[in-house]
Amino acid sequence: MPHKNTDIINIFNATFLDTYNTELILGGDEPIYFPADAEHPHHRVIFARGYFASALHELAHWCIAGPQRRLLEDYGYWYEPDGRTAEVQAEFEKVEIKPQAVEWILAASCGFRFQVSCDNLSGDCEPDRIGFTRKVREQVLVYLKDGMPERAKDLSEALRAHYGVAPLVAAMFE
Repeated sequence: MPHKNTDIINIFNATFLDTYNTELILGGDEPIYFPADAEHPHHRVIFARGYFASALHELAHWCIAGPQRRLLEDYGYWYEPDGRTAEVQAEFEKVEIKPQAVEWILAASCGFRFQVSCDNLSGDCEPDRIGFTRKVREQVLVYLKDGMPERAKDLSEALRAHYGVAPLVAAMFE
C-alpha cells in the first residue's frame, strides 16, 4: 500500500485532534511544533516538504513530549544545526534515541522503511550510523517489552489498522 501524506494526516487527526487538540499539517522547508495560540485553536505538528518520513519523525517527538513541553514551541528542545562537532553530535544522538525508536515503531506500523537520522551532513565527524542504529533498536525492544508511550501506542495501533500490519514483534526490527 502506498504511503500518502493525506493518509497519515487523516489518521493522526482522527486519533488526536479531539483528545489532544493537536493536528498534523504538511509544511514547508523545516519541521516545527507550535502550541495553540490566539490565532490557531489547535496545537500543530508541522512536517517538512511533504516527506512521509518527516511526518513520522515529528510525530515521534510529539508522542514523547509531556504536557508541559507540548505548551512550548518545538517542545522547548534545543537543536544544534548540521555541522556539529563530535561532542555535540554525541549529545544529539543521546537525546534522539527515544524519539527515533518511536519513529521506527511508527514506520513499522505502516510498513514504511526506517533509517536512523544522524542529521550531520557537514559536521567535522563521521557519525557512527551502525552504533546509533543499535542503540535505537535497543530502545525499540525495551518499548516492545515494557510498553511504549501511550500516544505512540495509540498511533501505532491506528497506523497498523490502516495499513494492515500485524502486531509488532522484535523480529521486525532486525
